[in-house]
This record gives sequence, structure tokens and C-alpha cells, in this order.
Amino acid sequence: MMDMSLDTHLFARIAGILFPIVAIVIAGFYYGRKHNPEMSVANRLNMDVFVPALILGAMMSKSFDPTRYAGLAAGAALIVLGSGLLAWLLARALHIEWRTFVPPMMFNNSANIGIPLAVLAWGDDALAAAVILYSVSNVLHFSLGLHMLDRDAQLKTLWRNPTLLAVFAGLGISLLQLPVWPPLVEALQLMGNVAVPLLLFALGVRMREVRFDALTAPLLGAFLKPAVGMLLAWGLARALGLNEQDSAMLIVFGALPPAVMNFLFAERYNQNPQRVAAIVLIGNLASLIILPLALGLVL
Repeated sequence: MMDMSLDTHLFARIAGILFPIVAIVIAGFYYGRKHNPEMSVANRLNMDVFVPALILGAMMSKSFDPTRYAGLAAGAALIVLGSGLLAWLLARALHIEWRTFVPPMMFNNSANIGIPLAVLAWGDDALAAAVILYSVSNVLHFSLGLHMLDRDAQLKTLWRNPTLLAVFAGLGISLLQLPVWPPLVEALQLMGNVAVPLLLFALGVRMREVRFDALTAPLLGAFLKPAVGMLLAWGLARALGLNEQDSAMLIVFGALPPAVMNFLFAERYNQNPQRVAAIVLIGNLASLIILPLALGLVL
């Protein structure tokens, strides 16, 4: 009877964590189907203003110590790189176009889903760690990821990315222990509060545009990516000596579905964007099954 009570409590907790995320994505999907909104301005504002504000607000808080997250950052980088290597080998073995298949297996939805999921599961204290995970993935995506799609891609654009500038500025302020006026931190945190729901809503709107064709790569990626990511995270958490919460967050990071940005980059560099969109969408739909399992393992 006690085990049944514990199982029910865990199920209720996982449902409570995932419901706000799923509800906002569904709201965006249905609003998008009904009104067909032009989201480019909202998305640009979010990535240029609100997400950087979220990052700076978290990194400028008194509780943020970047050196504490060195192991977590290393684990995230190794998960991204290890997943990419295994996906490349699989793509070669199955004769799948690797530029279409490999990036979605590497770069996950650590912004749209990862940040809100971490906060809902572990509270506001987990925001800094979630930002670190997102930042590592984002830096690799805007450098290695772009180079994978186009060897002539200008990596200098990396330094014009407001999100990454916010990461570097926040790290510098934290490492140098520079004093920050508290009302400024509060203003940044207020703007950052816009970022997460807008990310989720925009993800729902984007999903209405996806069309399906060949399903082999999308279905393979939907379940292979989180399986590989969680296995890598489990081993790395122990090898790096991470504490319980960081280990749990790294495992959930490994289970996250592909980032929507993979589709945007594939479209920009003409790398079969519709196929990539299908991989992203099916991966995000499969996360409705996979993320509860991942949370059940770590909570």
C-alpha cells in the first residue's frame, strides 16, 4: 500500500511538472492554426531581449557561482559531442544524410523545455544550472553546429549573438564579483519572466508548420537520442562526481528532444529542412512519453 501511495505521489508530481509545459505548447499550436500569427518579431524579441535578460538575471544573483557548475558544464558538452559521434556512425551505417540526422541528435531543446522543466522540477534554485546547460549547448550549436551544416559559415556571428553575449557578461560579472545594483537585477528578472512562456508558446506555433515525409530517421531519432543521452549522462555524472541534483539535471538534459533551432538552421543552409522539421516534431512529441520516464528515474 505504501508503494502504491509513493507511485501515485510521484505520478502526480511528474504530471504537475509537465502539464504547464504541455498546456502552453498546445495553446500555441491551436492559436497558430486558428490565427496563423507571424511570430518572427516575437521570436526575435525573445532571443535578443528576454532570454538574455533571463540569463543575466540568473547569473547576477548572489547565489550564482559559475565555478560550482564546471563539472555540469563539462558533462553537457560531452553529452552533445558523444551523441553527435554515435549519430554520425549510425547515419553512415544506415546511409542517412548525416547533415540532416546528426545535428538534431546533438542539440536539444534546453531552452524551450529544459529551463522551465528544471525550474518546475527543482525550484528556482535550479535556474542557474539550467542556464549553464542551455549555454553550453547553445555555444556548441552556434559554432560546431553551424560549421557542420556549412563549412563556410561565419563563426564571427557567434560573438553577435545576444544570448551568448549575456552568458559571457554574466560569467565575467560573477567571476570578478562585480557589484550590481539590485533594482537592475530585478528589472532583468522581470524581463526574463517573459522568456519561458513565450519560448513554449512559440514552439507550439512552430509545430503547426511541420509536414511529414519519410519517417525512418524521425522515428529512429525520437527514441535513440534520449536513450543515448541518458546513458551518457548517467556515466558522466558518476565519472565527474556530480551531486544528486546536478546528476539528475544532467540525465534529464540528456533526455530532452531536439531543439527547434535545428529546423531553422537547416532551412537557412538548405539542408533538407522538411526532414529536419519532422525529426524535431516527432522527437518533441515522443518527449511526452520519455520525459515522464526520465523524471521518474531521477525524482
